[in-house]
Amino acid sequence: MKIKTKLTLGVGLLFVLIALLATIGMRQIWKLSDETKSILRANYNTLDYVRNMSAALDKINSDAGAVSIFHYNLTKQLKNITEPGEKEATDRLVFHFEELRKTPLNAEIPVKIREDLNELMHLNMLAIQTKSDSAEKTADEAIIWLGITGVLCFLIALILAINIPGNIADPIRELTESIRQIASRKYDQRVHFKSGSEFGELAEAFNTMAAKLEEYENSVLSKTLFEKKRTEAIIEQMQEPIIGLDEQRRVLFANGKALALLYLKKEEIVGKPAVEVSKHNDLFRALVNNLDNPPSTKNEPLKIFADGRESYFEKEIIPVDLAPTGEREAKHLGDVILLKNITELKTLDLAKNNLLRSVSYELQSPVGAILATLKDLENQAIPTQSAFLETIHDNAERLLKITGTLQNLSQVESGNIGMTFSEINIEEMLKYALETVKNQAAQKNVNISTKLPDKLPILKADADKTAWVLVNFLVNAIRYSPENGTVNVEVKQENGQVCLSVRDDGRGIEEKYKDRVFERYFRVPGS
Repeated sequence: MKIKTKLTLGVGLLFVLIALLATIGMRQIWKLSDETKSILRANYNTLDYVRNMSAALDKINSDAGAVSIFHYNLTKQLKNITEPGEKEATDRLVFHFEELRKTPLNAEIPVKIREDLNELMHLNMLAIQTKSDSAEKTADEAIIWLGITGVLCFLIALILAINIPGNIADPIRELTESIRQIASRKYDQRVHFKSGSEFGELAEAFNTMAAKLEEYENSVLSKTLFEKKRTEAIIEQMQEPIIGLDEQRRVLFANGKALALLYLKKEEIVGKPAVEVSKHNDLFRALVNNLDNPPSTKNEPLKIFADGRESYFEKEIIPVDLAPTGEREAKHLGDVILLKNITELKTLDLAKNNLLRSVSYELQSPVGAILATLKDLENQAIPTQSAFLETIHDNAERLLKITGTLQNLSQVESGNIGMTFSEINIEEMLKYALETVKNQAAQKNVNISTKLPDKLPILKADADKTAWVLVNFLVNAIRYSPENGTVNVEVKQENGQVCLSVRDDGRGIEEKYKDRVFERYFRVPGS
């Protein structure tokens, strides 16, 4: 049986019983009300007339108006005869009243009239008792019928409340659980409901769907979609930004790295024409430039702010061509734009150039001094041989220290640097460092100011490497000082230690880059 039919029959039967209950109740109440009105209308009025006539009879000899009152109530009584025997008693009362009017002094007639009045009262009192018993019986019948009908309504409602929710909720619960199983890719799940109901039809449709899904899961299309999802996952996990375009220049995909560089959301680029995206994004416009005619040589690296710093990316456009099955000529299906992060390589290249520039600059000074000394010797400008030898010796020492610096640099890179501790004089080490950078300072007219205490202790340290660090600080300070600037060198004792500080009056390092000053080859962007 259909669920709709069950609900219709159950609710319809309940509605019929409620209507029957209301009908019985209204009928019994109407009947009870009618019997009550009958008592009031017939018997109570007669008793009232009898009481009025009895009172008038008592005054009939003393009050002239008593006859009129008696006659008025007797007339009313003649119109209110409702009980068996009441007409005969009333007729006798009329007869005796007429005799009283003819012979008012006859003492027997009032007695007979009182007997007639008492009989009327008795008849109506008996009628009231009978009608009261009938009303009580009617009330009892009403209680019984209403009770029976109410119990039937309650039982039917209870049956509906127990069965209907289960008939509806249990199949829905089973169907919900089956849908969860299907969502978990368990396509062998089936539901079994009684046929003939709506749930039976729903179960049949659900089982058909599950069978088709199971067939679909095992089909080639399912495997193709799975491979597509796996390819998308691989593209998404790639550490290099990558963007795919179809032959109509519509964006097919863009992984997370590419979206982060472009500051775009996936829905703002995927599926959109490249021309439309280019209107609102300058970087994307630069990426899709020259798609139709890619350059034969590599472009200059793109400088893009990424990962909190200026980074360098090399753009590579990879055309996608494929020959359809059965055809020999390949068709262009789209392009893939790949961005290779070459920031580290670019940084290393810059560091290499800086190193070569610094080494060549450092070598020029001692070599030039040696050559100048030799030329003076040829021109006999140097008075003594000892002075010549001293100059050659000093500059040869500088060349040796430069080569030592390069060796130390290679040791630092390999992590095998060694330390040689000895007693050093800070003033002598500072003098050597200032002598080393004096030419660079002179070229920029940078003044080097020193501040030392009157007495400094002899320290135990690696003299060469300490001087090397100090020279690096001085070179860096001179390089970033403005023309005619000043570099302040201070040596002071504090907390049992000797502190050497170098301060220039250049623009300094921004707060956001200070935690990267010890990063190898790092350079503040734009400097």
